Amino acid sequence: MLFLLLQNGITTISGLDWPRSHHAATQQRELTDILDKLQQANINTVLIQARVRASTIYPSTQEPWDICLTGTAGRSPGYDALKFCIDECHKRGMECHAWIVTIPVGKWTADGCKKLRARFPNLIRKIGDEGYMDPEKPETGDYLAQVCADVTRRYDIDGIHLDYIRYPETWKLKVSRQQGRQNITNIVRKIHKAVKVEKPWVKLSCSPVGKYDDLSRYQSLGWNANATVCQDAQGWLRDGLMDALFPMMYFQGNHFYPFTVDWKEHSYGRQIAPGLAIYMLHPREKNWDLDVIRREMNVLRQQGLGITFFRSKFFTDNVKDIYTFTQDFNPYPALIPPMDWVTVPAPRPVAYLNVSRGAATDLLTWQGAPAKKEGNYLLYNIYASERNPVDTSDPACLLVPRLQVQSLTVPHQGRSLNYAITATDRYGRESSPVFSTQAPPSDCPPINFRQLIMGNPSGNIINSTKRQTFERKR
Repeated sequence: MLFLLLQNGITTISGLDWPRSHHAATQQRELTDILDKLQQANINTVLIQARVRASTIYPSTQEPWDICLTGTAGRSPGYDALKFCIDECHKRGMECHAWIVTIPVGKWTADGCKKLRARFPNLIRKIGDEGYMDPEKPETGDYLAQVCADVTRRYDIDGIHLDYIRYPETWKLKVSRQQGRQNITNIVRKIHKAVKVEKPWVKLSCSPVGKYDDLSRYQSLGWNANATVCQDAQGWLRDGLMDALFPMMYFQGNHFYPFTVDWKEHSYGRQIAPGLAIYMLHPREKNWDLDVIRREMNVLRQQGLGITFFRSKFFTDNVKDIYTFTQDFNPYPALIPPMDWVTVPAPRPVAYLNVSRGAATDLLTWQGAPAKKEGNYLLYNIYASERNPVDTSDPACLLVPRLQVQSLTVPHQGRSLNYAITATDRYGRESSPVFSTQAPPSDCPPINFRQLIMGNPSGNIINSTKRQTFERKR
């Protein structure tokens, strides 16, 4: 089976990617439209900016509502935007990670920063007109750990993604670099412990500066994670404090490729999905040619690394055909790589897989084993093929990933299809497959199975329990 981390970040600050409206129903429609487009490009992971600048898109007892939702800081939009996004991602078989901006807390006079300063007068430092949590005070790690634990506890989230978990580049560092790195690592350690106590399957990730440090032949030109902003991201992987890194590799040429190899060589078995600067394609930015991103995507795939797009709007707007290229680059759904570094047994296979054939559809039903721990429920991957048995190692056979329910209706167009199903837990570990009985021979001519799952006449594969629609049209 193809395991691939292909993800997209949705930036909420100032409504850059979303929301574009201050009306709740319109916001929800905008978000589902974005997620539909991401699903059609087989994006399997979404990062949603949940803590913006000491303000949130979810109801919090610690911090106020962010201004992006209503146009008024502190005002409730009347719904929980984080929960809405999580639910809609899960309906589409995608993971949803809460993107938490850590050290920066916004303008000194902004609502979130002012309220945080009132609670912790000595914890926030002013640089210019911006406020920052002081990484040298232990209370910063304690507070951020509480924020992340609260989100993990209350939401069915798949990951906690830490942004700006570093010294600001404008910070006048008075301690040694070694001590600075230890200060940031102490914060990461506290957050890791707080999240994993709640739900050990929730991935902890961050987006470090794109170059970890100077290499023997290639210099970082004064801008790197380890020495410049005291961000020992590779050490966090080595010590098990991070499950994944999405380095901000917004470069090209020799500023990109050698440093990509460095991240891979120091991944310690964890997931690496470099962030690509697709915003640079826009004529108002650097006006890069699409070939820059194409080459980078191909090299990342050759190296077995994932891909992160920044930002979402440039992707869904199809700037210089980046969206169209990605659909061709990744024509099939892909499973999210499992957390192989966690010692847990794979789930048991489903008890049975029944297929009831109708005039136009096959109805699949199955029974999975109960979850071993509350919240670590099972998801189901459905495979199909005209061949028997179904080859579950063939990416083209994955029909629908990560179903939460236990039935599915599939349009068969008169074809005789065979099916297989696997159960997967929240760690991404997959059970052995259970196969349907062999379908009777079909009188129809051979069919391109990819066309069936991506371009059937209705464009839909329908979940019969929730009437959920999985768009597969190109």
